[in-house]
Amino acid sequence: MSLFGSSGVRGIVNVDFTPELAAMIGMAAGANAERCVVGTDSRTSGPMAVAAVSGGLMAAGCDVHLAGVVTTPTLAEAARRMDLGVMATASHNPPEYGGIKLCNPDGSGFSPEQARAIERAIEARRFKLKSWDEIGKTQELPDAAERHAHRIMRGVGRSRLKVVVDCANGPASTITPIVLQRMGCHVVTINSNLDGKFPGRPPEPTEENLSTLKDAVLSMDADLGIAHDGDADRMVAFDDKGVFLGGDELLAIFAKRFGRRTLVLTADASMAIDDYVRKKIYRTRVGDVFVSQEVKKRKADFGGEPSGTFVFPDQTLCPDGILAAARLVEIATDKRLSDVRRKIPKYPILRRAEEFNLRHRERITRCLDREMKKIRCEERLMLDGYRLQFKDGWALVRPSGTEPKIRMVAEARQSKRADEIMSTIRVAVKRCLD
Repeated sequence: MSLFGSSGVRGIVNVDFTPELAAMIGMAAGANAERCVVGTDSRTSGPMAVAAVSGGLMAAGCDVHLAGVVTTPTLAEAARRMDLGVMATASHNPPEYGGIKLCNPDGSGFSPEQARAIERAIEARRFKLKSWDEIGKTQELPDAAERHAHRIMRGVGRSRLKVVVDCANGPASTITPIVLQRMGCHVVTINSNLDGKFPGRPPEPTEENLSTLKDAVLSMDADLGIAHDGDADRMVAFDDKGVFLGGDELLAIFAKRFGRRTLVLTADASMAIDDYVRKKIYRTRVGDVFVSQEVKKRKADFGGEPSGTFVFPDQTLCPDGILAAARLVEIATDKRLSDVRRKIPKYPILRRAEEFNLRHRERITRCLDREMKKIRCEERLMLDGYRLQFKDGWALVRPSGTEPKIRMVAEARQSKRADEIMSTIRVAVKRCLD
């Protein structure tokens, strides 16, 4: 049984992700915790998931503190005072998805070992439930967002920039505009009403989903635009010229500013970051859990991945999109983002994905192993899927940790070569999916 992906449990509501599953996660996780904070994003399934997982936690004897509708980094901040944090969210997935993330008091997500312990308990239906007089209690925790905002403000300076913030109809609306206003910014918000159907745009902050934000930045002559995903652990941006700054560009910007000695990046991060920063870089598997673990292990100054998740260990090991937004505003206050962006090497990088049937996962995995070994390359790493290093570029082929997809990345210093690398790996992947 494998319930946990690279960032918690996710599935279609009342199909794959059910109240029964949420309750069992609570019963399993609550056995090792006395106090837990529970929160949710704005999804329609949130109240259902909170009720179910809270019931499971209390049945295991764990006291539950309800934070309400909050961002994932806000929930992680509240978990500092607890033994466990439980967030009902499916992050950037479409509205029909629900899910649960579990986090430790230091903000890091549950490790694979911790997740596997939960899975074993659920698989065996073996839970340590308490008697009627030892059941956990519940109470409200109304100040989670304020405490989170206060922590961020302790680590950022003042700014008078004009910033447009797209809150994705999620709980970012309860904190990001407030933090930026307290910094001194003039803030304009869009999609700032809480709505689990995400009427403004899909919750994944891709460039194609953010045309309204781009138009707002240009029409309002703003200094930058900020966008979050559904639970605000991610952040992407537009600069003052309306140019999209995706995860790779922001990784380079943050690494240059905060990476004094050591950085942690995922296996799919651009080689342009290496050329731009020229610091010691450790690579790890894709997924914020693995970034946080490696940051902690290496005592790194900064970590992140191209999805738009950034870890600033001086404040937390949880990817914090609100903190990232505030620190990007700081950088833009010192120098226009368009000027910063122009100094970052720009190499052609291609990203593709192919869907597959979960019933055929084992066969596909075996086939991928054979096909990847056939491709001639300088080095083949099994860090996360298959990372193929060539003299003039690299490729990554990996099954997604959150969706039934094979993700592919190809990068080179020349466009033609990037196309060639992508074509090679796509042909190999398609042979396994036919």
